[in-house]
Amino acid sequence: MPDNTTAWRPQRGTQSRMNQIVERIDKVKFGPWAIVTGASSGIGKEFSRQLAANGLNIVLVARRLELLKELGQNLEKEFGVQCRAVQVDLSDENFIGTIKEATQDLDIGLVVSNAGTGNPGSFTKKNRDDLLMDVRLSVTAHLELCHHFAPVLVKRGHGGILLVGAMGASHGVPYMANSGAAKAYVSALGQALHFELKDPGVHVTVLTPGFIDTPVIPKLLEDPGALPMKPMSAARCVTEGLEALRANRAVYIPGLLNRIMNRLVPLSIAQKMEARMLKK
Repeated sequence: MPDNTTAWRPQRGTQSRMNQIVERIDKVKFGPWAIVTGASSGIGKEFSRQLAANGLNIVLVARRLELLKELGQNLEKEFGVQCRAVQVDLSDENFIGTIKEATQDLDIGLVVSNAGTGNPGSFTKKNRDDLLMDVRLSVTAHLELCHHFAPVLVKRGHGGILLVGAMGASHGVPYMANSGAAKAYVSALGQALHFELKDPGVHVTVLTPGFIDTPVIPKLLEDPGALPMKPMSAARCVTEGLEALRANRAVYIPGLLNRIMNRLVPLSIAQKMEARMLKK
């Protein structure tokens, strides 16, 4: 086991608590192990919790090892699953080697690729190195994870890949030009893999949420109150995402109002709204 990996032994879960859980993911098809990137907070943390609630063991991946260890201990205590924490920076060009080493002894059935960042601002004022680092995190990390695990899942004949993108992937996002373009790549990659891996029995879904109520919101917006609607909870976003994966939807926007807006609001108006919220 590499030095930046920590594992826990499972403890007996509370059966009454488990009986209250609504199954959203078949642990036989998508288990016994899932790997979740960006697991230390926000959507990634919620994915880890809901997957553990469905009985899957979780490989927790992020930069902050102490947070991963704490989360893993809580999940194994509450749900009786096993967790393994892997500390890695997904923008590091050699990160996939760490992931391979940390999971080589595990039967991974589900990959939740939640890598990404949001740092709004004028493109012309962005630092070149920062832009390239964002590309490594928001594009290359998804590519590396899919390229490594897709053949594994195809060989199994079942399993899934869930890529977390964004609603802005359908068009350019003013003042998040690089991040929006990265999400477009994720969406295109996922939709292609959805088609390619369907016959081998692997589900692939791109989850494209709007604004989610996570610690990222204050970093993105100077005035969160300027949002046209209340941000969706991470719990609801993840619940809908897992249901979409189970149904093998190619692309899914969580939230009925988000889906209506995405379909009906003209692009020019959508971009004006985004520019007003994101311009700093």
